[in-house]
Amino acid sequence: MKRTRTTAMKEHIGERVRVQGWLHSLRQLGGINFLVIRDGWGTAQAVAETPQEIAPLEQANAGVESIITVEGRIEAMPQAPGGAELHDLHIEVLSPIQEVLPVTLSKRNLKASIPTLLDHAVLTNRHPQRRAIFKLSSAMLYGFRQTLLQQGFTEIQTPKITASATESGANVFKLDYFGRPAYLAQSPQFYKQIMVGVFERVFEVGPVFRAEPHDSTRHLNEYVSLDVEFGFIEDHFTVLEMLRVVLAGILTTLKEQCAAELELLRAEVPAIPEQFPHIHFSDAQELIYKLHKVDVRGEPDLSPQDEQWLGAWAKEEFGSDFLAVTGYPMRKRPFYTHADPQHPEFSNSFDLLFRGTELVTGGQRLHRYEDYLTALQKAGLPLEPFEHYLEAFRYGMPPHGGFAIGSERLLMQLLGLQNVKLAATFPRDLTRLVP
Repeated sequence: MKRTRTTAMKEHIGERVRVQGWLHSLRQLGGINFLVIRDGWGTAQAVAETPQEIAPLEQANAGVESIITVEGRIEAMPQAPGGAELHDLHIEVLSPIQEVLPVTLSKRNLKASIPTLLDHAVLTNRHPQRRAIFKLSSAMLYGFRQTLLQQGFTEIQTPKITASATESGANVFKLDYFGRPAYLAQSPQFYKQIMVGVFERVFEVGPVFRAEPHDSTRHLNEYVSLDVEFGFIEDHFTVLEMLRVVLAGILTTLKEQCAAELELLRAEVPAIPEQFPHIHFSDAQELIYKLHKVDVRGEPDLSPQDEQWLGAWAKEEFGSDFLAVTGYPMRKRPFYTHADPQHPEFSNSFDLLFRGTELVTGGQRLHRYEDYLTALQKAGLPLEPFEHYLEAFRYGMPPHGGFAIGSERLLMQLLGLQNVKLAATFPRDLTRLVP
């Protein structure tokens, strides 16, 4: 008998089928046993109405999370998961679990502290709510890829072991590479710029590594970065518009493919405006002073509190969950960032805030070789580690720019999670190397 997925049972009402998976829960009500079986797609209910039907579980002393096969006849039942359930059962225990679980998975809500969830992630990731997060993550990557492929982009993969740090001033994980120093890549920035010279429009989905010793709710030391770079732009606003198209594609995909997961997690998918509202960095600081009487003028960056204030203002002023802050000071941006031609102390770059938290950093890059030599000298950086990178600009590169989205942070903000670690399958932070 061919295996039937739990989510497809309603398509086979009246038929006898075989379902395989984990014993998610087992409860007895008036001599009748109700089993919930969980497979890789969802859950299904089975009803054992005689002692003979439930006997295989009792004989094997099989508890929850045991691996079982259940054959039965499908009957329509509106109250059951998926609107159908199995009757007239034949149960086979493939792998009995006789231990008490460290965390209860059969409840609707997974009630455990974040350390407990992460310490036992190999088990807690099985919970329907945790699985829903990772299903959304998968669909998000699909939407990202599909949107960019439709825009004429080519997907690339770049090295994660590099000879030099990408972001000047940021901490890096240093490696011994056969006796030579090397680093885990902080971003694919250099390589994706180089590949603009090959394909013009490129993107990458891959891990990046940041050795910053932070322990906050919004940072990870390894995360999945959704990187985009493309040529023949006007300025950073061209980049911002492409970002809007990409985010619209991602959110549309989530609504089309993951309606059940969004409902389970009670997630509210934001509307993408025709144009992101934006404010210049200096104007944003003036606004904060005007509204909150906190003088942050002259600071080179926005604090998390500043971002929250600006996000609340954007929601009230424009009805938007998004706000682009443009023109960050050049002293806070990497050396490859293009300066504002009219105000060279500011950059042609932006951060996109989503519900009051920085989600994306992007902007226009330098594209002339001579400008890179000047920028490196001004930053006090040696030329030698960047020679291969600079070769691309010696031989012609168009005006270009790009952005990077932290996938876990996007999920955190979309779902209203209290910690970005909850959006990662097996997060790496200041202290966590396992599981």
